[in-house]
Amino acid sequence: MTELKVVEQKPQVTAVMDTQCPFCSVQCKMRVEEERSAAGRFSYKVTAIPNAASEGRLCVKGMNAHQHTLHRERLVHPLIRREGKLVQATWEEALDLVSSRFQALQAEHGTDSVALYGGGSLTNETSYLLGKFARVGLRTRYIDYNGRFCMSAAASAGSKTFGIDRGLTNQLKEIERSECLILAGTNIAECQPTLMPYFTKAKENGATLIVIDPRMTGTAELADIHLQVKPGMDAALVNGMLKVIFDEGLIDRGFIRSRTKGFAELEQHVRALNLADIAESTGVPEALIRLAALAFGEAKTGMVFTARGVEQHADGHLAVRNFLNMVLATGKIGREGCGYGAVTGQANGQGGREHGQKADQLPGYRLIENEHDRAYVASVWGIRPEELPGKGVSAYEMMEMVHREEIKALLVMGSNPIVSNPNATLVEEGLTKLDFTVVADMFLSETALLADVVLPISAYLENTGTMTNLEGRVLLREAGRSAPGEARHDWQVLCELASRLGRGDYFAFENSEQIFNELRLASKGGLADYYGITYDRLRKEEGIYWPCPSLDHPGTKRLFEKSFAHEDGLAAFQTVTSDSPAEKADHEYPLLMTNGRQLSHYLTGVQTHRSPTLEARNVENHLEIHPHTARKYRIEDFSLVAVQSKRGVVILRCKVTDSIREDTVFIPMHWGGVQNVNRATSPQLDPFCKMPDFKTSAVSIRPYSEYLQEQRHK
Repeated sequence: MTELKVVEQKPQVTAVMDTQCPFCSVQCKMRVEEERSAAGRFSYKVTAIPNAASEGRLCVKGMNAHQHTLHRERLVHPLIRREGKLVQATWEEALDLVSSRFQALQAEHGTDSVALYGGGSLTNETSYLLGKFARVGLRTRYIDYNGRFCMSAAASAGSKTFGIDRGLTNQLKEIERSECLILAGTNIAECQPTLMPYFTKAKENGATLIVIDPRMTGTAELADIHLQVKPGMDAALVNGMLKVIFDEGLIDRGFIRSRTKGFAELEQHVRALNLADIAESTGVPEALIRLAALAFGEAKTGMVFTARGVEQHADGHLAVRNFLNMVLATGKIGREGCGYGAVTGQANGQGGREHGQKADQLPGYRLIENEHDRAYVASVWGIRPEELPGKGVSAYEMMEMVHREEIKALLVMGSNPIVSNPNATLVEEGLTKLDFTVVADMFLSETALLADVVLPISAYLENTGTMTNLEGRVLLREAGRSAPGEARHDWQVLCELASRLGRGDYFAFENSEQIFNELRLASKGGLADYYGITYDRLRKEEGIYWPCPSLDHPGTKRLFEKSFAHEDGLAAFQTVTSDSPAEKADHEYPLLMTNGRQLSHYLTGVQTHRSPTLEARNVENHLEIHPHTARKYRIEDFSLVAVQSKRGVVILRCKVTDSIREDTVFIPMHWGGVQNVNRATSPQLDPFCKMPDFKTSAVSIRPYSEYLQEQRHK
């Protein structure tokens, strides 16, 4: 009898896509290979591509990013609300409805009755075009974006101190050559994990790592010194460190004299402070403040990194400026192994804030209220300067205007404001009052579910464009596959809407490269000058740092080697007081609630909750609370709890841990509905940059059963 041999067929590779991660600001490069088995099933293999930022590393989010792009819930047709329900429509129906409703509302209520809300994960091309569409297509002043909640405090502090805002003033690779590193309010181990080897390598080289955080995070576990500061007291803590540095004579007088201004006022203020008082108010022992200050002050080289833990406060701008005071006072900037870094959270948080999504900005970090800037950008766009509207308001202020019914219609692109804004209940109420809402997204987010029109948009694997990582390095991400169904690129949607609004001549783009070339020209001569960067150069050189003013310029890898960007070339010190948090705990709300990110999720979770692998790691939200605090309020581990502030209630499961301060609770930010931490967060805004005070909200906590019983008796 003849024995039959079964020949196993190898899967066939049907597509190879070289791309980069759509999530955090590192923008790791990767290859996604699509394979088809003999049975017709598809599988995907993801490998890292060596690159200068992540050095060929990928985290769990990047490894599984493709999953959401293939999810069955992807939007593949436009949707229009009819008789209360979102139903499938054609693109012609959807775009005609959007343009006609926008025109009708603007005719009745004025051009500023329509607003735009963008996102920090959009490409540079779409960010640029969204700003242009607001000012030229709709001629409205009201545009802002969710990056207001990410980088605005660091951006404004960098601009005031240095004259320019770029995420890192030097290259990532210089981290390992620094003798002292301060990570303040940033949990890189979970938020940008592919950067952690830079810090471990620095420690191997003998560097001292100082982490400032109310929690013992994965990042803090690596630290030589952990300063477990009370939320909202970062500025005061830095004053304490400056006090030690000044008293011990660890300042760089030569650098201060030749390259800065305003030092005398700062020195007078700091020398009058009492270190014991600062230790008491911050909750950090005096000995630890002294130890950290000496480590940074005595080091020949040092770098400071801040993120949302420092910045998302009503005094976030000043808190960052105080860290910059310390950098300047010790002369640790403009040379190898020295500098400052604002650790951007969103994928294109850096590029997204440079080219016109912000209420007060035009491309290249130009200002919409600057006469020269207006004239230049108007000349690029082919309009008169007086046709450009004035500046609008910040993202949350726009939501307040929506709630007051001063804004009648809203176009949301690449964002989910109903979850990401503080005081989220007010935002949801406001969105229901709108006469007309349009959302462009890949999925039916919480915000899209309230929309009158939903437009299906392409994903990162499908849309070519540039992104700017946390270093200020511009990278080209090329499309590897076609968008599913009838989904279109976000920039295409803007061009088609502009055509229907009678402004199509200003938006005659056929591909993303054409948009980028106009962006280059619009940014030319600005602080964020992209003029010398081209798609061809990016393909050959991988990435280029801005400013890059000409085609033969190599890009600026390290800023401020000889001068700062102010007209006089000097950096500016700023005296900062040691104020308490804007919202203080009291008898009714005795705890401070802070929030942050988790490794497996991104922003409001619209994408990562559609990744089976990532969702399985964290299927629900939770609250972290210290064991002593849990006992005091009769809270058991893993039980349901109600967390309440003056603004609202969050219901979620409890995690008892001694890694957090006793006076503080922590909730991640990636869930909507009753698990949305922003139902309780404070909307108080930083007066300098309009950053909401996400990180210090006074709350009460109790078992959910008690809360439920109370609600039944109301």
